[in-house]
Amino acid sequence: MTVLTWDQIGERLYETGVDHGVLYIPDTGGAYSDGFAWNGLTTVTESPSGAEASPQYADNIKYLNLISAEEFGATIEAFTYPDEFAQCDGTAFPEIGVAVGQQSRKTFGLCYRTRLGNDTDGTDYGYKLHLIYGCQASPSEKAYGTINDSPEAITFSWDVTTTPVAVASYKPTSVLVIDSTQVDAAALATLEDMLYGTAGTDPRLPLPDEVIGVFAGTVAAVRLTGTNAPTYNAATHVVTLPAVTGVVWNVNGAEATPGAQPALAVGQTAYVTAEPAPGYTVTGDNDWTFDY
Repeated sequence: MTVLTWDQIGERLYETGVDHGVLYIPDTGGAYSDGFAWNGLTTVTESPSGAEASPQYADNIKYLNLISAEEFGATIEAFTYPDEFAQCDGTAFPEIGVAVGQQSRKTFGLCYRTRLGNDTDGTDYGYKLHLIYGCQASPSEKAYGTINDSPEAITFSWDVTTTPVAVASYKPTSVLVIDSTQVDAAALATLEDMLYGTAGTDPRLPLPDEVIGVFAGTVAAVRLTGTNAPTYNAATHVVTLPAVTGVVWNVNGAEATPGAQPALAVGQTAYVTAEPAPGYTVTGDNDWTFDY
């Protein structure tokens, strides 16, 4: 174990943006087999609810807490929406160009991407894919204002509730999140071909069990302990990095070759981090600080 450190190089992480929105319409069997690009998506506000404690008392003491079921909701904001979303917003078209409101609202699925950034790669560090199932949109307010000297585009907004879908060995869920910095790149590409379509296949939203199956067994875990961790010789002031399959070493933010590193001078610090190579994930200790 080492002393905790904060805000080291490459560890100042953040999440931003929303793009690559896709609307999925389920077929009669419940499969999200039709996908449509959602242009103009500006904001997706995730709003989980529930999971509230209900205290139970006995013997004049607080005996236990019962936790209510958790639900997932969201608010979608956009400048426009796919034509296919009209049926999810309670609109039908008896004739081309003629819209009838207050109709039944069809459920839908949603996929969108958020960017992951850090202090060295910016927003090119990675991204997360958010897969949402069992969505239903509520009626929303639309404000039409006059055009003036400071024109603004109308923003549409919908409150969304969800109905969870089954996941083997887990509780039903409405949301999956895939982190590009942690999963296997080839498996991620396979999933994105499903979500966005290819030249020979239509886009679709696979159910959670299929998504999990895409990544099953694709990432090997490497656990770093005292036996395969960097070492420091206090007499020579040399840090030695062991050769560990699946681990890429960085010293002070720069990739370093396993083996003995240049000796530290008086007042120098070596901040060592272990990053996973493609197809691997690192568990246990993953950073060390050595001072002279």
